Amino acid sequence: MKSKFWRNSVGLEPGDNWKRELSAGILSYFASVYIVMVNAAILHDAGMPLRAGMVATLLTAVAGCLLMAFGGKTPIIVVPGMGINAFFTYTLVHSMKLDWREALAVVVVTGVLFAIVAFTSLYRILSDAIPHNLQHAITVGIGLFLTFIGLQKSGIVIAHRTTFVAIGHFSNPAVITSCVTLILALVLFIRGTRGGLLISMLAGTGLAYLLGAAHVPEKTDSGHIFAGYGDVFAGMDWSRGISLVFWIAVFLLLLIVVFENIGLISSQTLMAGRPERFKSSLRALSIANIAAGLFGSSPVVAAAESTAGIAAGGRSGLTSLVTGLLFSATFLFIPLLAYVPDSAIAPILIVIGGLMVQSVREMDLSDLTELFPAFLIMVMIPFTYSIVDGMAFGFITYPIVKLAMGKGKEVPPALYGIAGLFVANFVLHALMG
Repeated sequence: MKSKFWRNSVGLEPGDNWKRELSAGILSYFASVYIVMVNAAILHDAGMPLRAGMVATLLTAVAGCLLMAFGGKTPIIVVPGMGINAFFTYTLVHSMKLDWREALAVVVVTGVLFAIVAFTSLYRILSDAIPHNLQHAITVGIGLFLTFIGLQKSGIVIAHRTTFVAIGHFSNPAVITSCVTLILALVLFIRGTRGGLLISMLAGTGLAYLLGAAHVPEKTDSGHIFAGYGDVFAGMDWSRGISLVFWIAVFLLLLIVVFENIGLISSQTLMAGRPERFKSSLRALSIANIAAGLFGSSPVVAAAESTAGIAAGGRSGLTSLVTGLLFSATFLFIPLLAYVPDSAIAPILIVIGGLMVQSVREMDLSDLTELFPAFLIMVMIPFTYSIVDGMAFGFITYPIVKLAMGKGKEVPPALYGIAGLFVANFVLHALMG
């Protein structure tokens, strides 16, 4: 009886092999654990203490995986999303001038709205309101943006007056470390090596210290691993909760979170042979996004690395449960993670960015009224250093070119309203600036 209850609680079905589920969970962990340091580094760029960012990332991943294990009952791994964390730091904080605590409030509100969308039929309505070309263009644009950030962090590309130029100083130990780590990460990833990104990050860290490109971090937050985290947990700042900027941020973040996760969960549940668990997985993920804001992290996604565990035989929530438990054990290594330098992290951003650019294959570029709005999103996100501004160019252009060609009926009604919001955002910034 107990065995049957346990199997039902994580969605194990007759024919599922629990030993394969365990190994799939372990594989998923090693494929995705790199996110702990990478996400913390991006949160740190927003002003959050580095160690607190690691704790927030781990707590978010643990909670997300457990919610997916018992709520979604699928082998989907839930971690803070790459690309979305860039939106959190470089758009909400750097571009829209929100404090990171105010940005956490945006995450919580977004999570609540996402839950409303997931527990109703609104997710279909919202998804249908945005043309697929624009959805994929956002993913490609964020991928290029992540790549640009990775190139800057690595030192391969540096600021020079008003432009960015490729650095020629390959005698710089940090640049050497980044280049070697990037090549290693690409080789291991393309060969399908398990935990390839983690291995390359660790190898890059060792090389950085060997070449003198990294230094032992100061022990400013020594002691308990949760030292300093008290200011981050439930550290949302609601002082700008009634401002227009706040709600524009919520709306844009909601669009990105909903679009990305609907696509990811749909493909992953299908790959696992459990398409009927799409709704339960989406709902579990929406709750995990509320938890992300409370714990102090950027929003979560159904990790692309979930496919590694699914390919290894993961079919139920037992896989994500195992991964969640392993994330719990990672708390013991937080003091060591602070030793990983930017030169070992940056190449991972470049690889992830390259993977996101693959979405261009899903786009129909034969129609010029579809091509140019999507093109503007893809290039303006990295060139303006703002995901919001990049999206705005494409979303405003789309209805304009459609109307100009007499194709106004092809524009979903909701898209006119979204374009109007982007115009209002530009006007607001012009008046304030």
